[in-house]
Amino acid sequence: MSNLDSVFQALSDPTRRAILERLIQGEATVDEIREPFEMSQPSISRHLKVLEQAGLITTRIAGTSRPRRIEPLAFAAIEDWLKQYRAIWQANYERLDGLLEHLKQEDNAK
Repeated sequence: MSNLDSVFQALSDPTRRAILERLIQGEATVDEIREPFEMSQPSISRHLKVLEQAGLITTRIAGTSRPRRIEPLAFAAIEDWLKQYRAIWQANYERLDGLLEHLKQEDNAK
């Protein structure tokens, strides 16, 4: 599986997306991440493992604590992937705008 595949697989789960939203605020431990969820610590840890394997988060060792944080560079791969499609969509919209303008001018000429 490519890294982009693992990133999108990780992002496909709403709990993992919610975890990422929490980590946008700053790094947090498993217990801090688990607070808003009605899940066990092992369940949250499994989600964190998927996010870490996808490269979306990293773990810092601070004594006995292991806070997680967002890995911003991982999102660059998503942005690069989306850029190519954004260019295609933009070109399609521009062609559609041109066609609509042409039809409008034809309608006004009648």
